[in-house]
Amino acid sequence: MKEQEHVTVYVMSDSVGETAELVVKAAISQFEESMTSIRRIPYVEDTGTVDEVISEARENNGLIAFTFVIPETREYVLKRASEENLPVYDILSPLLSLMEDRLQTKPKNESGLIHTLDEDYFRKVEAIEFAVKYDDGRDPRGILRADVVLVGVSRTSKTPLSQYLAHKRLKVANVPLVPEVEPPEELFSIPPEKIIGLKISPEKLNGIRAERLKALGLKAEANYATIQRIEEELSYSDKIMNRIGCQVLDVSTKAVEETANIIYQMVQTRNS
Repeated sequence: MKEQEHVTVYVMSDSVGETAELVVKAAISQFEESMTSIRRIPYVEDTGTVDEVISEARENNGLIAFTFVIPETREYVLKRASEENLPVYDILSPLLSLMEDRLQTKPKNESGLIHTLDEDYFRKVEAIEFAVKYDDGRDPRGILRADVVLVGVSRTSKTPLSQYLAHKRLKVANVPLVPEVEPPEELFSIPPEKIIGLKISPEKLNGIRAERLKALGLKAEANYATIQRIEEELSYSDKIMNRIGCQVLDVSTKAVEETANIIYQMVQTRNS
């Protein structure tokens, strides 16, 4: 019986190389996993790197796949692969040629355009970093800079909501309300419409906390998950929310995505 051959596909690109790798992965998924592997070489900008990859591929009896938009680099790879009698696949050129013919215009031939970092991208990254930095009341100064401040007792989805809203470019800080800890003064110094209170039924919270304790390997009967403690916390959070005068959302039966979309619409309405 013939020994099964293993093939390495060398994926080269003058950008990140994600497009080329995804195409190759789609192809090799049709074969046994043990028969193939991928080696991605991104940001190829000189012929020296091309020569190194070609040499390694030749020694390992590999294949070459690439996405080069710079014509000179593309032509050099094709030339060198031909000289070494290496199988090579140009992923982008056929489609670029079709589009050039149909549009009757030359392509830009600029690498990495699909990953252009525009203003919207930077806003999203900034919002995500903000949510991490000002999560769980770590730094009350974030309250003053936030687009939205979420308040509520533990396990009311404050953190996942903050991250979800960050992907919608909102800067979100969240503050836990605990009877033994005085809320930060900043909560009472910003407009109440910037603050959203999260409430939940005692029974729902009891179930969530009990499961959380089990996941941590702790007993579900711990004070953290008792109805008495939960009702004490919820009563305290109601008083703080009333004192702030903020809008309150009941998250007892809502998924995180649903709550986040409601909050997002509230912010949009407030800013319109």
